[in-house]
Amino acid sequence: MIYLALSVLSSTLIFVVFKLFDVYKIQTLYAIITNYVVACLVGFFLYDGPVGVSDLSNKPWFVGPILLGILFIVIFNLMAKTAQVSGVSVASVATKMSLAIPVVMGVVLYGEHLSLLQIIGILLALVAVYLASIKEKSIRINRKALILPLLVFLGSGVIDTSIQYFEEVHLTDREIPVFSSMVFGFAALTGFIFIGMKAVKTPLKINLKNIVGGIALGVPNYFSIYFLIRALRSDILSSAAIFTLNNVAIVMFSTILGILLFKERLSPKNWGGVALAILSIILVALF
Repeated sequence: MIYLALSVLSSTLIFVVFKLFDVYKIQTLYAIITNYVVACLVGFFLYDGPVGVSDLSNKPWFVGPILLGILFIVIFNLMAKTAQVSGVSVASVATKMSLAIPVVMGVVLYGEHLSLLQIIGILLALVAVYLASIKEKSIRINRKALILPLLVFLGSGVIDTSIQYFEEVHLTDREIPVFSSMVFGFAALTGFIFIGMKAVKTPLKINLKNIVGGIALGVPNYFSIYFLIRALRSDILSSAAIFTLNNVAIVMFSTILGILLFKERLSPKNWGGVALAILSIILVALF
């Protein structure tokens, strides 16, 4: 459970850092790419095995980090576009509701067993995430705009399911740091290609604030994945329970920190979501 708690803490810190980006006017895209570089370096620092190209390319999971790295950047940009078109609350709900995908895959692919109370807890978790994320004055969306949150939902679910698959089938304990590192490394590479294409039209300017912001984001970002994989390997709970507890606890603690650190105000629906989150955690973890 300690790994799950550390994953939740790391992921919650990510949201705090994102909030600080807005406070200090840090350019999110450039900070995100810097963060991926930092996260990649942290992983290689923790890995005590050989890191040569031939050593890593011969791993049975080598293609995984490449595809996941690309997905990380693509889904991030889709999240940003969704927030611009349909509103921040819609983007948040689409991302967090994706926990349903790895939960279902854990049951279907790996034969994981869930008790009736755990199933109820997972369903309550979906409702809790929705209630905790919505705003009273949310932006109305048309049917055409639904494609963006749908893609975010599916993409986020595919990322979590892929991490679950590689942990279940391919990774050893020793390989977790370098696997996580390579995911972030290929995400950074994809980001550099993207901004390189933009630089053809608009010259890039190095901004120290963006670099500092990226460093502050990179460390918790790396450990959010590292500790999540460790938690999945612990065998204390099923992967369905792990993903549910992870996502719901992140929403709950992010909400609490938003109130304490940034004086955010919650609607009665948001408070209802927090209460349901606590109840779902109890049902999934204890039953």
